[in-house]
Amino acid sequence: MSLASFVQRMPKAELHLHLEGAVSASTFAELAARNGVALPAGKPVAELYSYGNLQDFLKVYDLVCASIRTADDFSRVTFETLERCALGGARYVEMFFSPHAHLAHGVAYATMLDGILDGFRRAKERYGLVAKLIPAHAKPLGVEGGERFLDMVLAERPAEVIGIGFDYDERPNPPPMFAGIVERARAAGLNVTNHAGEDGPADYVRDSVDVLGLGRVDHGYHVVDDPALVEHCRERNIVFTCCPTTTLTTTVWRNLAAPDHAIRRMIEAGLNVTIHTDDPAMFGTTLDREYALVAENFGLSPQALKTIALAGLQAAWLDDGVKQAWIADWSAEIDRLIDTELPLPS
Repeated sequence: MSLASFVQRMPKAELHLHLEGAVSASTFAELAARNGVALPAGKPVAELYSYGNLQDFLKVYDLVCASIRTADDFSRVTFETLERCALGGARYVEMFFSPHAHLAHGVAYATMLDGILDGFRRAKERYGLVAKLIPAHAKPLGVEGGERFLDMVLAERPAEVIGIGFDYDERPNPPPMFAGIVERARAAGLNVTNHAGEDGPADYVRDSVDVLGLGRVDHGYHVVDDPALVEHCRERNIVFTCCPTTTLTTTVWRNLAAPDHAIRRMIEAGLNVTIHTDDPAMFGTTLDREYALVAENFGLSPQALKTIALAGLQAAWLDDGVKQAWIADWSAEIDRLIDTELPLPS
């Protein structure tokens, strides 16, 4: 069995996935045409997802958001996203989405939820995949916007909404400014995670951990700039939801094969690194491809990939009894793949 086959068949958790960034270019073009959204002039569909940095990416991301208007639209893009997750070996998905980007176009929050949850239902019926939802606050909207965002989330909260996130531009929006929102969310029983250290400095990772009190940080790459912080995060077993392919566009680390790539250094330092896709359609990747990339570029064995996969499940916001049962099942399943199929020396 090839490495590609092994990582595709290995059960995995997807914890860092943005719904809007998972919309295929063809679906984006179709929805944009139907909903009257003007696309960049002169670009064929295959070239819609072309950008050289985080800011250019966010401009296209906003156009994708503008193209999703109805509950049927949300159901379609959610189901298509989860279908690709399932085909890439995901068994459990925690999905971010950006309510503000749809509210700006007159879409009601209830409409978003109705469509997304219908997509969840369809994916579970078809593939047995379990999905949960994480509405995310765009940091540039500030504290007042964040308070309104949390009010909205708490006012209409189906069981599938298990937490909130903070994303978009890190600078100049340091984590401590959102401490009050995090405290309110936690008091209401929501989990919280934060995008930090992708473009922002190591201090943003430290503040996410020490000021916001988070046990899970999205990206976190600039942690490697501060050896003392690396040790602090290792001792506290902070989870980092890393996304290899997007680092090649949105960070200063543009070569996965380089010995100084942040994710390689994080793994070598013993940090709790998990692997995910971020915006898979917009960056041309899948969950199994992300695992293959780290295996090939960082020289990871099947056993190391198993450790990462189980760490992702351990980091999931699941009932602990369910989680431990799944960990035992997944561990045995991966061991059978390694022992009977021998994809690589372990």
